[in-house]
Amino acid sequence: MFDMMKMMGKLKEVQEKMRIAQEGLKDITAEGESGAGMVKATVNGQKELIDLQIDPSIINQDDSDMMKDLIIAATNKAIQTAEIKAKEHLRSATDGMMPNIPGFDLNNMM
Repeated sequence: MFDMMKMMGKLKEVQEKMRIAQEGLKDITAEGESGAGMVKATVNGQKELIDLQIDPSIINQDDSDMMKDLIIAATNKAIQTAEIKAKEHLRSATDGMMPNIPGFDLNNMM
């Protein structure tokens, strides 16, 4: 028979594990680069840009559009990588906590 109190306790446990796991996302970093490494962006698991390195050779006021495009490309690559790492982190933090319920995906909670 279905034990609602046990299920609610398990849910609270999962919520706490998710809270702790989400706090840990700030410690995950991912780097993306563009222009053969001329621009490197680093983001954390919370999708925040935390570092940006630009090769001085591309800093040219006459071609700021190219630099802008390289920065955007590097940042987007870093965000995509961070998102993958964050999902893996959250999945491992909650592994085995909840039964496999079709359509119920805790990894979308970030």
